[in-house]
Amino acid sequence: MQFVPDIPRWRQVAEVIRGRIDDGTYPPRTRVPSVMQIIAEFGIATATAQKVLAGLRKEGLIYTEPGLGSFVAERPVEPER
Repeated sequence: MQFVPDIPRWRQVAEVIRGRIDDGTYPPRTRVPSVMQIIAEFGIATATAQKVLAGLRKEGLIYTEPGLGSFVAERPVEPER
């Protein structure tokens, strides 16, 4: 992945994973890549990979089950207008 210099790497990687959640690559209740998998795929540091998952967790897109990993959260369907 080519990183943009002015945007933190963790934000750029989080955007890629967010896109995969949005497009259904990672459906609800399925595991997202682990810290080690993120490091291997994107070539970033451990702390950066941890920040990616923390940011997605803070947004409510994923949740973590201790000892099992991080999973895509269920999303409520928005009501039609």
